[in-house]
Amino acid sequence: MKFIENVKADVTTDIVYMMCPMHLLKLEEKIRELDDGQILEIMTDYDGALEDIPGWCEKTGNEFLGISETEDFYKFYIRKKVKRK
Repeated sequence: MKFIENVKADVTTDIVYMMCPMHLLKLEEKIRELDDGQILEIMTDYDGALEDIPGWCEKTGNEFLGISETEDFYKFYIRKKVKRK
């Protein structure tokens, strides 16, 4: 797992206490709203997200920047892919 600190997110989404599959549904919804290259911070306490979110990024071509962990939840950082013109 790639742990990071001091990432400046453009948008933050709090889905703590939401159950599977909300972490992926909200991630997909919010990433669509971002401009190319912007960073999404998604906060969740769902342990399954530790595998699901990096896997989703790999599958969709968005960049998984890493994760930070607090006592109560995880923060995932994802950069929206830049579409080639």
